[in-house]
Amino acid sequence: MKSFFFAYCGTWKIGLKMEEKMSKGLKRMLLLLNCAMLGLGNVGGPLLMRLYFLKGGKGVWISSCLETAGWPFMMLPLVVSYLYRRRKEGPGAKFVLIKTPVLLASVVLGVLTGVDDFLYAYGVARLPISTSALIISTQLAFTATFAFILVKPKFTPFTINSVFLLTLAAVVLALHTSSDRPANESKLQYFLGFFMTLAASALYGFVLPAIELTYKKAKQTITYSLVMESQMVMSFSATVFCCIGMLFHGDFKAIPREASEYTLGQSTYYVVLVLNAILWQLFFMGAVGVIFSASSLLSGILIATLLPVTESLAVVLYHEKFQVEKAISLVLSLWGSLNYFYGEFHENSKMKKQKQDTETDVA
Repeated sequence: MKSFFFAYCGTWKIGLKMEEKMSKGLKRMLLLLNCAMLGLGNVGGPLLMRLYFLKGGKGVWISSCLETAGWPFMMLPLVVSYLYRRRKEGPGAKFVLIKTPVLLASVVLGVLTGVDDFLYAYGVARLPISTSALIISTQLAFTATFAFILVKPKFTPFTINSVFLLTLAAVVLALHTSSDRPANESKLQYFLGFFMTLAASALYGFVLPAIELTYKKAKQTITYSLVMESQMVMSFSATVFCCIGMLFHGDFKAIPREASEYTLGQSTYYVVLVLNAILWQLFFMGAVGVIFSASSLLSGILIATLLPVTESLAVVLYHEKFQVEKAISLVLSLWGSLNYFYGEFHENSKMKKQKQDTETDVA
């Protein structure tokens, strides 16, 4: 679902500080590990969520909760980071870096993420993965638009072209959806799933610039550890929100019944739930790790590149239809995404050259 969470990070002018210089070999190994986690989570998360619904699962709140329920796994890199800081700074090194303003903002953004998780899970319950993945790719267009309103970054022709292409991709899907509707769903259910997924894309498109704004206003250095702490608070808050939804909807009581009626068996049901939570958390940890080890641009390119993989696996594993309009939408989505990343690369290269020219003039 968070397919373009860290793709947008390329516009952030924050810069994550490394707590300690690493050797090239260690950094390369860390990069490969994080790329693997990112790939597994980005492709496996949506596919397993869809499997839950296809084989008898009905809990939208359950699925939404699983997207962030793996937040305790984030403790591992945080503990490792703390041990590094303690070795460098001594016993006085702080275990928790996040301060009250960022903490409160992270809680609010976490609740919004919980709402977004519900909207996305509802869409996955109704739509084929090959359709929902393409709709979610429009998140980059929403993000660019809300960023312009909230943090007012410089809009380049590449950004404008990307927004246009991604919007066009969504329109192509919206105009040709009747043949994609599962046999057991009404038109109302299908279109509701379509627009709930689009709403999820739009809402998270708002959350991302809001996160950037939070970091810009924060009166503390933004490090890898702080970003992980903030992400953990957001995930925890989103999980609490979804658990409250499960409580009111009676989903906690429904879990044993669903497990006993699950097509693949009771034990497999619980395996699917646990793997769901793990894969989504691998995505978040891997994305932050790629940014830390390399760049946000690489993270975004990997995510965009993996979109056809998700599409192909959905067609092969779940026998989803892949009509001409989906192929057109996929091409437009990839074109828009890669256009955006090329624009970011172009701007970063131009800024780096200007900085080098300035330093040369001063010397």
